[in-house]
Amino acid sequence: MAAAFVANLIRYKQEGYRPERDIIVALETDEEILDRDALGIQWLLKHHRPLIDAEFALNEGGPVGLKNGKPIRNSVQTSEKVSLTYQLEVKNRGGHSSQPRRDNAIYHLAEGLARLAKFSFPSKINETTRAYFERTAELEGEQTAADIRAVLSGRPDPAALSLTRLSANPAYNAQLRTTCVATLLEGGHAYNALPQVARATVNCRIMPGEPVDEVKATLVRVLDDPQISVTQLAEPVLSAPSALHEEIMGAIAKVSAQFWPGAPIIPIMSAGATDGSYLRNAGIPTYGHSGLAGDVDDVRVHGRDERVLVKSFFDGQEYLYRLVKTLTGGK
Repeated sequence: MAAAFVANLIRYKQEGYRPERDIIVALETDEEILDRDALGIQWLLKHHRPLIDAEFALNEGGPVGLKNGKPIRNSVQTSEKVSLTYQLEVKNRGGHSSQPRRDNAIYHLAEGLARLAKFSFPSKINETTRAYFERTAELEGEQTAADIRAVLSGRPDPAALSLTRLSANPAYNAQLRTTCVATLLEGGHAYNALPQVARATVNCRIMPGEPVDEVKATLVRVLDDPQISVTQLAEPVLSAPSALHEEIMGAIAKVSAQFWPGAPIIPIMSAGATDGSYLRNAGIPTYGHSGLAGDVDDVRVHGRDERVLVKSFFDGQEYLYRLVKTLTGGK
């Protein structure tokens, strides 16, 4: 998307395009570490806000969804879950492995993680996810559509939310609730020594509006072991959703119909995190919308073989070229 925006900016210049609005392309660093050192988007906002002051921003996210090669939706990301990471730690006096004891740091941690693996946070629906599920239900099979509508009604069949039905779909599960998952594991220091320390990293994606302190309290309760300490590793970035502005949504609908006719425009809440939260908090409504198409059943983000279809790249570039021209007017 960054490459597409830069190429399009060069193209506008070559064509002598004169927009009625300024077009600002801002590429910055450290998004993948949530700008924890404040050298990326936070630095830009603090030191050069006039350079990026805008009525709204187009950001990564919000792809075109393909199923069996056919476009089924064009997404607009208006809100994000809150990414927050915790370190779980168990300490022990250790000793020689020839004289094992039941009190073992790795066992304590493993048993706590096993309890966490079986736990699910309660489901919650917000304005964005309600709109997402309402439109998604129209694209699903009979059983899944019925489950979605039951959840939206506020009276879901317990089986609909079970791990064997709606929640079994990782994408739907991430839209339904806060999630916490173990992502890193470390323990012990030698093959012939009892572990003195065992640690795990747990990454949580918290539903907007859900109190952060309650998530930590829930982790402590589910781990159910006073020997497992839970430490929050950073401060969360909270942000309110961007409103579905008619001018922006109308432009998206108009241009999208030229590329993917019949595919509905669907607002989404990102289960991941971007720098959009910082922009929203700075008063710049932000919309994740890339025009890049990918298979909804083959998501490779952060995978070792992450990639984009060649056709999707060039279609997305042309789509963004026309969308930005539609939003900026001019000749």
